[in-house]
Amino acid sequence: MRPRSLLVRYAAGLTFAYLLTAAEVVAIVVSVSGEAIIGAQAVLSGKNLMAMVAIVIVATFAVTAGGVALVARAAHQPSAPPQRKGPNFTRRQSVTLLLPWILAAAVLIPLNADGGVRVQILLISAVIFGATATVCTGFLFTQSALRSLMVLATADFEHAERAPGVRARLFLMWTMCSALPGAGIVLLVVMRANGWIIQSDAAIEVPVMVLALVALLLGLRAVILVSSSISDPVHGVVDAMAEVERGHIDHKIDVYERSELGELQIGFNRMVAGLRERERLRDLFGRHVGTEVARRAVEGIESVPEDERDVAVLFIDLVGSTQLATTREPHQVAKVLNEFFRIVVAEVDQRDGLINKFQGDASLAVFGAPLRMPDPAAAALATARALAAELRRLPLDFGIGISAGPVFAGNIGAENRYEYTVVGDVVNEAARLADRAKESDGRVLCSGAAIDRAEDDTERRHWVAHGSEVLRGRSEPTQISAPTP
Repeated sequence: MRPRSLLVRYAAGLTFAYLLTAAEVVAIVVSVSGEAIIGAQAVLSGKNLMAMVAIVIVATFAVTAGGVALVARAAHQPSAPPQRKGPNFTRRQSVTLLLPWILAAAVLIPLNADGGVRVQILLISAVIFGATATVCTGFLFTQSALRSLMVLATADFEHAERAPGVRARLFLMWTMCSALPGAGIVLLVVMRANGWIIQSDAAIEVPVMVLALVALLLGLRAVILVSSSISDPVHGVVDAMAEVERGHIDHKIDVYERSELGELQIGFNRMVAGLRERERLRDLFGRHVGTEVARRAVEGIESVPEDERDVAVLFIDLVGSTQLATTREPHQVAKVLNEFFRIVVAEVDQRDGLINKFQGDASLAVFGAPLRMPDPAAAALATARALAAELRRLPLDFGIGISAGPVFAGNIGAENRYEYTVVGDVVNEAARLADRAKESDGRVLCSGAAIDRAEDDTERRHWVAHGSEVLRGRSEPTQISAPTP
């Protein structure tokens, strides 16, 4: 809410609350002093009427000025630091709304000192009723604007103002709408029946009707406003939950009071903060094990297994990366390497593989672990062909090797520090094939085991056998295939 709009709404709410309550009090006083109370007709004298008009005019300006001052204080003062509470707006508002009735008592009671005990009792009762009704009505009429003031001046929930809870608000509504007018009606009847202050034959129908009408009108606005003071924060939480459901986990609710409703709001904000932290951890986890693995692990669909299984391994290594660093600026080298790894990650992710390791200028991708897939070998072969086509537009040379077979897939390391990886001869064979591929025309070689395990006949037709060879560091020959030209 903008400061100017907040100022207008808040000051208008306070002023209207005072004027409305003042009109109700005047109506009650006029109705009971006409005939009901013995000797109370003096209240309607000319000097009292002039004094009442002057008091209402002065008090109206005072209440309006007080509301403007409260808004100005909040608008020009940043939220209080955590170690210091902000200004108590509810107390300041109560004082602002009580001052007109203190002024009325200070003027009217001495002015009618010679009117007798009955007149004094009538004036004191009217002032007490008016002060109570004005404070309560003021809170009801300014609740929305008052929340904005509290938000401006509140550093955190612990330093927010205490506010009546749901039960207290309902009790306040009952007091204003039923208890006070009802007690006034009962008091009128009892006093007339016993001849106390009111004559036994006096007509009290008009005062009773006025009190009933005040209860009716006050009750209507109190029900509407008290219900909205409860429902508005609840609807705010419901709307915020809908935003979170749509993926806007940065949504936050303003907390302006310490009550059950404030607890609900702060609970929502804590929940959203937990979701953001969970999403951040999931993102970090996904950068290590892949987004799909992270999603399944977080949602409990499938835990990260530790077992032996058949997988396909793709190893890609750059050629001449050291020379690249000596012929280009560091930022240029970083740009080329980032583009290289971006292409590798994109192609591997597209076929549900896992980038298991980045080793300097090399990368190891696994298909079939930790998530099972129907044809890991075909996925690895297709990824290798796509990488070869994409990487040729970079100023880099490379070698890609693919192999398939049984490996151990699981967490390796100490209890408090480990990583998910695959261990087996298949990994070594893929690395040796990548070294050998650096000398081949297509820069991509795969083992016969990868071709044999590929169930996709279409993918297998993209590869042609190139005989067998004993790779460096191995004792058994490896059947080698390469993509068709």
